[in-house]
Amino acid sequence: MALKIGTRGSRLAMVQADRVCTMLRAKGIDVEKKVITTEGDTNTGVPLHEIGGQGLFVRALDDAILRHEIDAAVHSMKDIPAIRPPGVLTSAVLTRDSPADFLAHDKNIDLVKVVGTSSTRRKAQLLRYDPSVIVAALRGNVDTRIKKLADGEYDAIVLAEAGLERLSLTLPGERLPPEQFVPSPNQGTIAIVSRMDPSLTETMSLLDDPVTRSDVAIERAVMEEVGGGCFTPLGIYCRNGHLIASVLSLDGTREVRVDHDIRTVAEARERGRELHTEARDLIKEAYTLLGISTREIGAGGSK
Repeated sequence: MALKIGTRGSRLAMVQADRVCTMLRAKGIDVEKKVITTEGDTNTGVPLHEIGGQGLFVRALDDAILRHEIDAAVHSMKDIPAIRPPGVLTSAVLTRDSPADFLAHDKNIDLVKVVGTSSTRRKAQLLRYDPSVIVAALRGNVDTRIKKLADGEYDAIVLAEAGLERLSLTLPGERLPPEQFVPSPNQGTIAIVSRMDPSLTETMSLLDDPVTRSDVAIERAVMEEVGGGCFTPLGIYCRNGHLIASVLSLDGTREVRVDHDIRTVAEARERGRELHTEARDLIKEAYTLLGISTREIGAGGSK
């Protein structure tokens, strides 16, 4: 019987799922793809943080796994929340693609005044780089965002470079260096989530990349200790054990940053707790300005 691999219905999600299916078939494993529709895919008229954040996409697929409608699901790993339901786990982490953001525009950079993004992190980083820029809300899949740029609704938009590469899209613009525009934790990484079934986890682990898994585990450990979720302008990037983490104010005027070599996940958690303590006021401020309760802010992302 073929393993059922679940995915969202966006073109990018489908391409990512196709990659996983192709890799599994190359190892002699019979698979089929199944599309799961989520509220985040259908309700694109409001900012993502107002309807539950990126975890909204993951929950629908988690539920499908637990109902045995699918055996596993393919995600952009940055979308997977710190808190996971019992019975599911990340059974494979693929080799990382580009972690960087890409600023897409077809005009002189000095003429870019209105930039589209609904990410609080990207907004804060853009404002820190250029306080005069106007950051306007932008939702929808990659194709929708590119069309809005082509229609002149924005001078530029920010997209994940890995998404463009996976879709074989070449746009004018420039790569934003991840050391300065620190990416979301795990950006550029594809993960496979499955039920806690030894036969499933063993099969999916055939696609696991140990170096990428180590780097993203460090990023996630810091993320979990810092807290704030997708509501806080938080960037975390680890490459071969070198960690850069940044928490900004929503207006980009203030930043708390760490830059260290990390050897273990335990050390990453220690750095994350330190960053949480130093940036606690920025995290609270972000929640307050976005109208979100601060009751859940503790000493880690699982609080």
